[in-house]
Amino acid sequence: MKVLVIGNEDRYKKYMPDVDIIKEADITFCPLGTSEEELIELGKPAQVLLVDAIAPVSKNLIENLPNLQLIHSEGVGYNAIDIHTAKERGIYVCNNKGVNAGAVAEQTILLMLGLLRKVATGDQSVREGNQLITKEKAMIEGITELADCKIGLIGFGDIAKATAKRLYPFDCEMYYHSRTRLAKEIEDKYHVTYLELNQLAATCDIISIHVPVTEETTGMINEEFLKNMKKTAYVVNTARGEIVDNEAMRQALIDGEIQGAGFDTVYPEPTTKDNPLVNLPEEAADKVLFSPHIGGITSSTFFRAHENIWSNVQAVMNDQRPNYVVNGVLKIRRG
Repeated sequence: MKVLVIGNEDRYKKYMPDVDIIKEADITFCPLGTSEEELIELGKPAQVLLVDAIAPVSKNLIENLPNLQLIHSEGVGYNAIDIHTAKERGIYVCNNKGVNAGAVAEQTILLMLGLLRKVATGDQSVREGNQLITKEKAMIEGITELADCKIGLIGFGDIAKATAKRLYPFDCEMYYHSRTRLAKEIEDKYHVTYLELNQLAATCDIISIHVPVTEETTGMINEEFLKNMKKTAYVVNTARGEIVDNEAMRQALIDGEIQGAGFDTVYPEPTTKDNPLVNLPEEAADKVLFSPHIGGITSSTFFRAHENIWSNVQAVMNDQRPNYVVNGVLKIRRG
């Protein structure tokens, strides 16, 4: 069995489970950024393509790997994979659904608390010898507790559910919006109330994004949405950067349309210092808290993900359907 990996070789080797299928595999590793020409040359015999969640897998690449049976994202995201071409060719595309839900939920709440408590500027002020000045200022301006916030979750998949579960002990009101409203018993289980999207924007003190990147969701946090929010409210994005309209968000921060934002993901990746959300004017810079897209990359997440990846590779090699197929293929075409 031939396997082509687009991703970090050391990471893959660290988290590989001790299973026979790996011992039988002939694995070729290619780092992110490897040209398509080289990937095609090295991957011609490959039956399996394992890819970093942000690695592009184009129509051209898929069409030029004639033996391919499975494309597997290392993470939950698969928006960089041409799932339509893979479906046309009868190739499974799989992800690791839900594998990082708890980890991303932790990061989401960290950003919420970090914004409310201004942890980045607070840390800096102490290092600069301004602890008492900053404390006095905070007492005058006021610090909002998470318990005093209405939290709005956009999307209610695995990560949003894990976030709601962890937020409940903070005693905050929780609302959500999704394409399909949940059954009442599910709403009650997670202590959430449904709102239409415009109501959610206008009602909540913190808006947290938990939807995948689709044509519908790309740029959904736009000028209209941001103007509908409270001027005292925050946006937290631990989903994908493409969901936020960067220029609209930048202007909203500069104009004071919202209080601030926390980003674990910023489009495009890698995030550079000239990005419009990073390169903010001084008066708006401290309104934003960043983390380097680490929400879902805990050690436990990677161990679970790689166990699932190789379990799915084994299933395909045994002519069985793998789990978490995202492109609707029911059975691969052989021969």
